[in-house]
Amino acid sequence: MRVVKAFLSVAALMLLLDLSWIGLVAASLYDQALGALKAPTVNGVAAGIFYVFYVSCTVIHGVLPAQDWKDALRRGAGMGLVAYGTWDLTNWAVLRDFPGWIVPIDLSWGIFLTAACAGVGRAVAGPRS
Repeated sequence: MRVVKAFLSVAALMLLLDLSWIGLVAASLYDQALGALKAPTVNGVAAGIFYVFYVSCTVIHGVLPAQDWKDALRRGAGMGLVAYGTWDLTNWAVLRDFPGWIVPIDLSWGIFLTAACAGVGRAVAGPRS
């Protein structure tokens, strides 16, 4: 039951925060930065696979092994750094016209998002058995 609570709480918070960030707060920022690189519509299948994968990894590596919610925050921040760093730095390295100025913004978002979700997931999941 602990794993289910962790998964559902991480998934709900991640979707709420990430969709708010992408759709409301930073929409014009990403439009400006990525312009023609952005698809006209979101590929729902790819997005769904990503969220299942990323939520699962956050729970497995950030929530379940954590001693407490503070440890989960640290673990989530590390995972966000690696995951978003891989995405941003690879794109910057290999995509023509990928703007370097978006990297620290997106990277900071990924660290915050994953840390917050892991911390909340650990708090909701309760103590390890």
